[in-house]
Amino acid sequence: MTAKHENQPLATNLQRTIHTFKQAVRKNFAFLKQTSQLDDLWAKSIPLKGNNGYLIPVCELHTTDANLVSKLASWRAENAFAYPSQFPVTIEGTASWLRSRLLDVEDRLLFLVLDQHGEPIGHLGYASSVNDQGEMEIDNVVRGVEGIQPGIMSLAMNSVISWAEELIGPQRICLRVFSDNEHAINFYRKLGFKDVSTLPLRKHVEGDAVYYRSVAQDDLAEPDKYFLKMVYAPQRVVDGSELILTAGPSISARESSYALDAARYGWNYQWNKYLKRFESTFAEYLGVKHALTTSSCTGALHLALAALGIGPGDEVIVPDVTWVATANAVLYVGATPVFADIDLNHWCMDASSFESLITEQTKAVIPVHLYGHPAPMDQIMKIARKHNLFVVEDAAPSMGAECNGQKTGTFGDIATFSFQGAKVTVAGEGGMLVTNDDALYQKVYTIWDQGRVPGTFWIDHNGLKYKMSNIQAAIGLGQIERIDELVEAKRRIFSWYAEGLTGVPSIQLNNEMSWARSIYWMTSLFLSQDAKLTRDQLREALKKRNIDTRPVFSAISQYPIWPRSQETPPNARLVGDQAINLPSGACLKREQVDYICRSIREILG
Repeated sequence: MTAKHENQPLATNLQRTIHTFKQAVRKNFAFLKQTSQLDDLWAKSIPLKGNNGYLIPVCELHTTDANLVSKLASWRAENAFAYPSQFPVTIEGTASWLRSRLLDVEDRLLFLVLDQHGEPIGHLGYASSVNDQGEMEIDNVVRGVEGIQPGIMSLAMNSVISWAEELIGPQRICLRVFSDNEHAINFYRKLGFKDVSTLPLRKHVEGDAVYYRSVAQDDLAEPDKYFLKMVYAPQRVVDGSELILTAGPSISARESSYALDAARYGWNYQWNKYLKRFESTFAEYLGVKHALTTSSCTGALHLALAALGIGPGDEVIVPDVTWVATANAVLYVGATPVFADIDLNHWCMDASSFESLITEQTKAVIPVHLYGHPAPMDQIMKIARKHNLFVVEDAAPSMGAECNGQKTGTFGDIATFSFQGAKVTVAGEGGMLVTNDDALYQKVYTIWDQGRVPGTFWIDHNGLKYKMSNIQAAIGLGQIERIDELVEAKRRIFSWYAEGLTGVPSIQLNNEMSWARSIYWMTSLFLSQDAKLTRDQLREALKKRNIDTRPVFSAISQYPIWPRSQETPPNARLVGDQAINLPSGACLKREQVDYICRSIREILG
């Protein structure tokens, strides 16, 4: 199932990171600013810690809110001393600024700060945020009401920073403030901002307006003012008092907005609105012709094998290290799973082991892109085509991964994905089946639709019930529209582990191969057999420090449920016994990873 993709050279990781950052800024800012309905606006709100208030994006809805425009004008007038551009403030001018200098500018975003009763008490946001440095500048920090609840602006600052770190992933967050504004500087320092540089400014007067601009290089006169540039660099230390979970998704305003819309209006005439959007967006991202939502990846695998006509007497080769569902789907159609060994370099199916297991009864192979690392699909496809075998990719945890520049899920006859709550992209539960084969898609669709003749309630084939709900699809759509940012978050987390665990004895991380681009759904660690602790002892020691881990899937050939017993291959047994998954949730913080790495060093040192 070769995808429609151009053979262009892969960009460097840094180029990809910066491109993804800029696109994340554009997409997130535009999505929030286009809001035009009140219920949707509240779906996009950011609650402040402790239920002490909210952040809501300034958006299209606010352009017709005369009271708010008047309030913004008064706040601007009261705080003019802090702005580099100072001029007589009018309501009309503020309305014009709202349109031309905020909503229509792709790299600017402003949040209103609301108190716990929903009353606006200030604002803050970002400016100059589309750049090749991966830098976001906090701007327009204004507390507009005296006597407000103490600490709310600090909460707002922390929330807007956490929002950017989770959803956009900047290299750094900075701000600029007049160097003589001691009150503001002290406020920022308490939040963790550090002084990094000063910029000399020259005062320019044009009628009633005053502008402070950077000093030209040939201007030798004494500057009138200075901008102090500050960078967010807090000393955040994790002490182990809170449990760090192994997994966890990132859910943004996009998913919340779509889910609310689906819950309120996604029935009757719009019952499949998000199902169709999810399928088409998913197919477009992969570059395949057909995508079909399912209730789980397991169900998608069952549908795939049923549509391929695999049944009793047939054998299907699967890797021995995978979630049991891969082989269970083979049992569902009455066939026999045969277990191939894995390659110790990437933990996915070993191509030579796969080929050695092929018999006259073999009808298909199901390579698994384990923990987000692609299987060696070029080798597997060559062997499968040589022996006339079907290829069903179990791409459950690998959305966005690549093998030699081609996305997983685009090699075989059919591929399946998962949106279970621990995956990279989630929908609570659910799956997706994709294919480029028109006839095969029709077979899958008929089985998926209970064997129904389209447009009727007449059943002429045995069918199955593996359908996704519209509300789940709404969340899934939001996730797939953020896939590049989510993958970057996972890769960033792995890089923190790689840095923090360099030189630690007896361990090896699951680094990607030269031909692969892993999404690092899970950062996994292999513990040498000569380590001072066993794998389970290491997990127990980490648990005592409030660090959750999971064992890597055991070699599933050992389970007593299979119709045919098979000797467990050596590599699968070794990895299944010696490897663990470290905390890898998309919202994991650097200081949490530092604490985990420090703990592993202390335990194994």
